[in-house]
Amino acid sequence: MAILEIKHVSKFFGGLAANADVSFELEQGMIMGLIGPNGAGKTTLFNCITGYYPPSKGEVIFNGRRMNGLQPDKVCKLGMARTWQKVRPLAKLSVLDNVMVGALCRTNSLKTASDLAMEQLKVVRMEDKARFLAGGLPIGERKKLEVARVLATQPQMLLLDEVMGGLNPAESDEIIQLILDIKGRGITQMVIEHDMKAIMRISDRIVVLNSGEKLAEGNPQEIVSNPEVIAAYLGQD
Repeated sequence: MAILEIKHVSKFFGGLAANADVSFELEQGMIMGLIGPNGAGKTTLFNCITGYYPPSKGEVIFNGRRMNGLQPDKVCKLGMARTWQKVRPLAKLSVLDNVMVGALCRTNSLKTASDLAMEQLKVVRMEDKARFLAGGLPIGERKKLEVARVLATQPQMLLLDEVMGGLNPAESDEIIQLILDIKGRGITQMVIEHDMKAIMRISDRIVVLNSGEKLAEGNPQEIVSNPEVIAAYLGQD
């Protein structure tokens, strides 16, 4: 059964179509890669899905419910959370307190929020950094902190926006394993990523955007051998 349905979604900024008539479905428990050249409309689509932008046309259906017009906090409480390309932790708060911010989406109890936050720090293997100031973390750990914070909202679905961006190969491998571990917990994921090797390793299906439109959809092998996808990435006619 589809947990997420994107139905003919378009987003216009003035006369510019950042997304144009995009449609696809995401099954429960699946990892879907969302790829495309810079400026293809990937993050804009994430913003439309999670309530930061209202779609200009079309529908976003999550768990059978139409999400158009809902604010991001409501979307989060309904079970869908996202990360951001540029991670901005609350630098003067501890790692644990940063994750508690996510947990407070589900509880008003600081004790419960702390317990939930520590559980997620264990998932991302950062429980030993719980009392560190978040502002002092290197980029790889900031990325994992971002994932822990959204996991603390207890989502059914995660949208990860370039969570491997700026990482070295060893750090990227850690994130890849974390994404697969999250899948093992039954959480559905959609991942924007430019590293094709990483996308091939983690994705059950891939959607390719180009100039705001859906160019292709299929399993990783179908996508990597698709001539239109190759042309879009290499700039061929």
